[in-house]
Amino acid sequence: MRPTQELLAAMTLEEKAAICAGLNMWMTKGFEQHGIPALQMYDGTNGIRKTNSNEEMGITGENIPATCYPTGSAIGSSWNTDLLQELGVALGVEGREMEVDLLLGPGINMKRTPLGGRNFEYYSEDPFLTGELGAALINGLQSQGVGASLKHFAGNNQEFEKIVTSSEIDERTLREIYLAAFERIVKKANPWTIMCSYNLLNGSYTSENEHLLNDILREEWGYEGVVISDWTAVNDRIRGLAAGLDLEMPGPAYYNTKAIVKAVQEGKLDEAVVDKSAGRIIELVRKVKEANVESAPANVDYHELARRAAAESIVLLKNDNSILPLDSEKMSKMAVIGTFAKQPRIQGAGSARVTPTRVDIPWDELKNIVGDKVDLVYADGYPQDDRINEQMIQESAALAASADVAVLFVGQPEYVESEMHDLETIELPLHQQKLIKAVTEVQPHCIVVTSSGSALAMNSWIQYVPGVLHSWLTGQGSGKAIADILFGHVNPSGKLSETFPVKLSDNPAHMRIRGENGKLYYREGLSIGYRYYDRKELAPQFPFGHGLSYTTFAYSDLKAVQQGEHVNVAFFVENTGTMFGKEVVQLYIHDEECSWNRPQKELKAFTKIALAPGEKQQVHFVLEERDFAYYNTKYNKWVAETGYFQIVIGSSSRDIRLRERIHCDFGLEPISFHKFSLLNDWINTPKAKTIFEAYLAEMNKHVSEQVILDDVFIGFWGDFPAIKIFQMFGQTWLIDRSPDDVIAEMIAEFERQ
Repeated sequence: MRPTQELLAAMTLEEKAAICAGLNMWMTKGFEQHGIPALQMYDGTNGIRKTNSNEEMGITGENIPATCYPTGSAIGSSWNTDLLQELGVALGVEGREMEVDLLLGPGINMKRTPLGGRNFEYYSEDPFLTGELGAALINGLQSQGVGASLKHFAGNNQEFEKIVTSSEIDERTLREIYLAAFERIVKKANPWTIMCSYNLLNGSYTSENEHLLNDILREEWGYEGVVISDWTAVNDRIRGLAAGLDLEMPGPAYYNTKAIVKAVQEGKLDEAVVDKSAGRIIELVRKVKEANVESAPANVDYHELARRAAAESIVLLKNDNSILPLDSEKMSKMAVIGTFAKQPRIQGAGSARVTPTRVDIPWDELKNIVGDKVDLVYADGYPQDDRINEQMIQESAALAASADVAVLFVGQPEYVESEMHDLETIELPLHQQKLIKAVTEVQPHCIVVTSSGSALAMNSWIQYVPGVLHSWLTGQGSGKAIADILFGHVNPSGKLSETFPVKLSDNPAHMRIRGENGKLYYREGLSIGYRYYDRKELAPQFPFGHGLSYTTFAYSDLKAVQQGEHVNVAFFVENTGTMFGKEVVQLYIHDEECSWNRPQKELKAFTKIALAPGEKQQVHFVLEERDFAYYNTKYNKWVAETGYFQIVIGSSSRDIRLRERIHCDFGLEPISFHKFSLLNDWINTPKAKTIFEAYLAEMNKHVSEQVILDDVFIGFWGDFPAIKIFQMFGQTWLIDRSPDDVIAEMIAEFERQ
């Protein structure tokens, strides 16, 4: 391809406007006369959903088969960045085999509520975990010359009326929670494209939101890639183009091409704006077509990778009396109950649904393990719909009673979890709850395997069940992964990437789950997920980061030291059990002294380590100033305040193993003053205090009531703007000038020093 500027000079205004929309459902426009080929893009959050025709959406039918990996909520619980990178590479290799240029994923929106209809596509409730996992996947994918499309930017946290609802999010919450993962991925992985969301953000569609697309993404983060609309997410194309929305999908969108040309001709849109977007699209084409592909493993076994990814993602939630792993030598009959054992749920519905190349069936994989040693018996347990069939329940209970152990496969039905609508509940269907209770009444050795793309409430039945394995929606390899974990061929190592509440009403967004009259107010602010449960001192059913193992791990010898701009953290983890296992080590930071309200603790580092029995390994983390910072809306920047912090090391957010207090010096906080800066602001900054005291002394020369800055006066007036002190006590002093003049002089003097 010729240089971009040369191509732009050769293209007509109509051609440059036309390239800013797709050719059809899945392709960009190519221009043979200019040597610009078209690109093909397809959905791809947990596998490649390539349709049979580029003219069809292909959501309801079968598409071209591809490997179906664990969904976002599942793979998020692997906490394994190396695995995510490997998955990215595999998706890139498979994508090139399938002639895919761009993969529309990953989805990284925060899980504000467990009712979110697309939660199964998203990694976590925590922006740090999400950002690290997303960056790893994208780096792997793009190393193979297939571009990513990071989505959905931003504030896409519900399906209910999302296209007409404005997510109303204050700036600090937006920065610390809902944009932080996007920022981390942009800076660590530079995704070739970013997809805007359907919703409005603070009153403006994200496809034309200048603060989001230009001020933050382009100017502040320095992003130079292509911004793509979600399919039909464009509202005002001219406004969107001016804000930085480069590519409208799907195409051909002739009407908007004409609108762009007309706007330029009438002087309402600068042609340079069109050139910028067209140029970024041309650069994207060049990046894909001329990619220097890194070497990838030859003959990738996609299905085996899918199995391994599933095994790393499944979470052992409960294991009373070590009921797991099962031992085929110690049983003669095993009851397997539930249609999911033979018809497993492996993914969510909607645009992310992949047509798998093959599917491991749990029932078949269990039979392969036990062979002829164990009599494996089966019952459906419940119907496919919501009807309660007492006969099926009683037959299942009788079967369970006749066995040595019962394994129940339950979960949310597919029609419940899908793009385009939110969930109504996080409870299991009532017929499954009744089934569990009936089985546990006659069979104490009962294990429940749950399948869902989001958190489940279990308080109505979990007290009766000694073992619970949450299998999420773990793709085409999940059947073997579940069987291997149940019988101890694989030691479970997944940890929850979201909090499981006792009941739905415990969720911080419960009072404002859905928008009303076009607005959804995020009034819980920073308090989502574990941040809320910590602040409320509320016990969840299972906390963020929770996950059991068949072995045990001991933590010791924590040391944290600030060295220049970094804080170095080191400690030891030892496998003190009898089985090889993997442990997810989590580092949280607690700010003891911040002048602004902050969460009790926030995840800032993690790693997954593998240890043999008796093996001990030192873990190192290097923390940066940003890890200690909060977004200060007074100065519109990230601020880390000098003071005391706690380095908190845990096996989960509630299973804290080590803690060390450390004083960190990050230099002086940026200070600026304005007309209504508080008295406390002036006297708590040494340079400013000197200035204020000088003006106060001058005032005291002209007034009868002297103002003394003692504890009593400051205790009463400290939270008043300083200008009010002069208005209240300096009337006889202020003859030739106003209080505004005095404050302006003080600010000018402060800024000169």
